[in-house]
Amino acid sequence: MLRKRAALVAALIGSALVLAVTANAAGGRAGTTGVVFVTSQGLYYDTFVTVDPLPMHGKFQLLENGETEFGPGDPGYRGGRWWEDLNGNGLQDASDHYFLCPLLGPGRTSP
Repeated sequence: MLRKRAALVAALIGSALVLAVTANAAGGRAGTTGVVFVTSQGLYYDTFVTVDPLPMHGKFQLLENGETEFGPGDPGYRGGRWWEDLNGNGLQDASDHYFLCPLLGPGRTSP
């Protein structure tokens, strides 16, 4: 079930950001499996999915095609709490996708 969920996330985000949850047999930690570009910083950050899905409670940051506006250190960064606008209406609602995927510093200028 976890692999199906990870495959769904990868399909939704697209080829710019490939997400999957990979368990490490030694420590049970998720592997770094994706990259997010932060437009306000011009930097790329490694990332991995820690919780998917999240309930639609609290504040989330928009993630589109592997890009977002704010990253670590920016006031608008939500600590990796993302939403994807699946129905394209520009509003956070129950039909959208919500998940936790923190950005790991330091950022870099190339993917």
